[in-house]
Amino acid sequence: MPDQTKSSRATVAVVDYGLGNLFSVKQACEYVGLGVTITNDPQEICSADAVILPGVGAFGDAMQALEKQRLVGTLRAVAESTTPLMGICLGMQLLLSESDEFGHHLGLGIIEGAVVRFDGSAVGPSTVKVPQVGWNQIRRLDSDTQQGGPSNRQPEPLFQGLPDQEYMYFVHSYYAKPTDINVVVSTTTYGDVEFCSSLRSGSVFGCQFHPERSGPAGLKIYQNLASSLAAVL
Repeated sequence: MPDQTKSSRATVAVVDYGLGNLFSVKQACEYVGLGVTITNDPQEICSADAVILPGVGAFGDAMQALEKQRLVGTLRAVAESTTPLMGICLGMQLLLSESDEFGHHLGLGIIEGAVVRFDGSAVGPSTVKVPQVGWNQIRRLDSDTQQGGPSNRQPEPLFQGLPDQEYMYFVHSYYAKPTDINVVVSTTTYGDVEFCSSLRSGSVFGCQFHPERSGPAGLKIYQNLASSLAAVL
């Protein structure tokens, strides 16, 4: 019997601007049944059911690449629509207003706030190194996991089925500091710094960790994305 899901499955545009871990993201999406297009074409990006903005590297280089390929306006338009937009690692940082990585750089400005570096003197004992590379826990702030009373934050759809304090995989020297703390979905502690490890504003979601490198827990995020898209198709 033919697979009826393939022709009607949700499509995800993975933005290719030269600084992303595209293959791993593509594999994770395909594993949960999503159709994937790796593209820098604005029309393909805007017509997808969801958009993923990955990123590995320097903030300024990434913004320069997005501007060169005329994708800044495209991503802002996606953020203003109801289309889900997910930023991963550097892709999450690019959602913010500015960064001080190797000088001052303006970001996409989709989420108000700044991207700052771990201060070596403020991340605890000397054994804590920058960048953070490896597994660390995320402390969920949404109402799925709040104890002792309801949270004023709505449950994060992409975290459905994930326990509080789940381990995810991080590789970064900089982290996001949103102006509005209410957009923060989870925090993570590294040394003496508790930082925003994921955020949500409307249809825009960002995570500092790499779900595609975080084993079954990370794949659960992609599965939740696929389920949420299937529900509206």
